[in-house]
Amino acid sequence: MDVKLLVSLVCPFYNEEAVVFDFYESVIQAIEQLNDYEFEIVCVDDGSKDGTLDHLIGLSLKDQRFKIIELSRNFGKEAALSAGLDAAIGDLVIPFDSDLQDPPPLIGRLIRAWEDSDADVVLAKRSDRKSDSISKRLSAAAFYGTYNLLSHIKIPTNVGDCRLMTRVVVDALKLLPEKQIFMKGLFAWVGFKSVTIEYVRQPRSAGTSKFSGWKLWNFALEGITSFSTIPLRFWTYIGVAGALITVMYGFFIFIRTLIFGVDVPGYASLFVAIMFFGSLQLIGVGILGEYVGRTYM
Repeated sequence: MDVKLLVSLVCPFYNEEAVVFDFYESVIQAIEQLNDYEFEIVCVDDGSKDGTLDHLIGLSLKDQRFKIIELSRNFGKEAALSAGLDAAIGDLVIPFDSDLQDPPPLIGRLIRAWEDSDADVVLAKRSDRKSDSISKRLSAAAFYGTYNLLSHIKIPTNVGDCRLMTRVVVDALKLLPEKQIFMKGLFAWVGFKSVTIEYVRQPRSAGTSKFSGWKLWNFALEGITSFSTIPLRFWTYIGVAGALITVMYGFFIFIRTLIFGVDVPGYASLFVAIMFFGSLQLIGVGILGEYVGRTYM
């Protein structure tokens, strides 16, 4: 008899008690159509403060395919996803959002795309983000554009965490020693041949997003500082340019003094110059602080 491959779904949960049962019914309906594969659903409770964990434990008692990981506190989605990937034992692993914005039929499409290719990764690209607000769509476009401009490790535009990975890819990810985790960058960093399928992102089935504008901003900053040193290099260029301009201006003042004598000092222009370059120094110290903070962590 042929041994069926095991597919692991890795699903982080945080305060999602309103969607747990919808998630269960939708995912089970999708995977029961895939008779050639076995499944495990690794649900990671990221320190939920509502009844999410109790609901998940109930599902695991009802269906042995559900494996529950309880984190000791809220560590964030990236850490929860990393914990789930570490625990998943499947031959194929699919990170999957618990809010059902990634539709469960996508699971079968990812597997079929893998079967039809020799790739180790199948990316799920969002072809339509109308379910997201205009501000979220604009901020996402700005993030992908800025990140790929600054980083030599490119991440595909409008591709979230949902993707299919073979065991060799997951094992490579598990070797990485990151503590401040940016999974989209790590997925891209390990490489491997990939193919892409497109899907339409759905509205949340229930509940609300746990990412505020401030959290999204910090997440974007985390991603950029994780995989790019260009901000540091940029300030080197600014320093060199400033030094050259200063030397040229000093030479100009020296020549003018020899010809016309000493002028009355311009205190206003001096004040503006000091404040302007002092501000640049503060911004530079802030950017350096981001990297020093990452080293410390």
